[in-house]
Amino acid sequence: MQYYISHYNKECELNFPDDITIYDTTLRDGEQTPGVCFGFEEKLEIARKLDQFRINQIEAGFPIVSERERETVKAIAGEGLDAEILALTRTKPEDIDAAIDCGVDGIITFIGTSDIHLDHKMHIGRQEAVNLSEKAIEYAKDHGLFVAFSAEDATRTDIEFLKRIYGIAEECGADRVHIADTTGAITPDGIRYLVRELVKDINIDIALHCHNDFGLAVINSITGLLAGAKGISTTVNGIGERAGNASLEELIMALKILYGKDLGFKTKYIKELSSLVSKYSGLKVPYNKPVVGNNVFRHESGIHVDAVIEEPLCYEPYVPELVGQKRQLVLGKHSGCRAVRAKLSECELEVSDDELIEIVKKVKKSREEGKYINDKIFKEIVKSTKR
Repeated sequence: MQYYISHYNKECELNFPDDITIYDTTLRDGEQTPGVCFGFEEKLEIARKLDQFRINQIEAGFPIVSERERETVKAIAGEGLDAEILALTRTKPEDIDAAIDCGVDGIITFIGTSDIHLDHKMHIGRQEAVNLSEKAIEYAKDHGLFVAFSAEDATRTDIEFLKRIYGIAEECGADRVHIADTTGAITPDGIRYLVRELVKDINIDIALHCHNDFGLAVINSITGLLAGAKGISTTVNGIGERAGNASLEELIMALKILYGKDLGFKTKYIKELSSLVSKYSGLKVPYNKPVVGNNVFRHESGIHVDAVIEEPLCYEPYVPELVGQKRQLVLGKHSGCRAVRAKLSECELEVSDDELIEIVKKVKKSREEGKYINDKIFKEIVKSTKR
C-alpha cells in the first residue's frame, strides 16, 4: 500500500473537471521573488525538469523586461519540450511582439481590473481597460497565439465589471481567462462563489493564479477547481512575490492522494525539481515544508519510530518514494531501543542487550548536550560502550 488517508474524504461529493491544466510560473512569477534572478542555463535546466515532470504549460518569462530575458524565453521555446511555452505580456502590442519574436506557443496578457489598480497604478478608467484588452487579445490571436487573458487583482474587482471584461476577452477569441488573486485576499468560500458566478456567463476555460499571503493558495486553487475552474497556476516550492504562490508539489500531491485526482505527473521527480529550484533561487526549503521538506519523512520520537519500523503508514500518509524522498530514522533524546537497534542493523553492528540499553542512554545524553547524532557520532558511542 502506497498511501493511507482518511476514509471520510470519500463521503464528500467531488466534481473535478475532466481536463485540468497546470501552468507553472516558477520561471516568471517565481523569479519575481525579491532577490531571485535565474541565470540563462539555470532557467533552461528548470524548464527541462518541469517538462520531465510532464507539466502542461510553462510560463517561461516576461520577454519585454530585457534582452537577456527575451533570449532565455526564446531558448526555452526552441528546446522542443512537450510542454506548451507561454510568455507574459502587458496589454501592449510591443510586449506581444517581443513574445512573438521568442517563438512561444502563447501568451498570458494581463491588466489590472480592480478600482484600486485602475486608479493608482494604471491611471485609467474601466472602459479604457476594456479597450486595451480587446486590442491586445485580437492582435495576439491574429498572430496565431494561444491567449490567456488575466485580470490582475480579480478577487478585488467588481463582479459585474469582471464578467464584462472576461466576456469581451471571450468575444475576441481568448482561449482562457485567469482569476488573479494578486494579494491572496480571498477565502475558499469566496473563490467558490466567484468561480460559480463566472461560469454562468463565461464559456471558455477559467484558471486561477493564487497568492499565498494567508496560506490559502493551495486550498483556494483546489476549491476553484471544484467550483468549475479548469486551470491552476503554480510555482515550485511555492516561491513568488511576498508569501509566494500556490505550491506545485503541494497542489499535485493533495489532488493525487487526498482527492483521488491523478493528473498524470511524474511525481517521483518532485524532490529533484524542488532541490533544483532551491539551489538556483538561493531559497532554502524549510525543513517542515510539506512534500519536499527534509523532515517530512524523518522520525525521531520513540513511539513513532517503533510503529514506523513495523508499518510506515502509521505516521506517514504516503510513502516517500512517490515524491523522490527517502525515509529516515533519526536518533535523539526521544529515541528508544527499537530505533537504536534499527540503526545498529543499518550500520551492520551487533551489541548485547545490556550494551543496547547503555547506547540508548548515551544517545539521549549526547543529543541533550547539543550533539547531532550522525553516523560518525553514533559509531563513536557504540565503540565507547563496547570497551
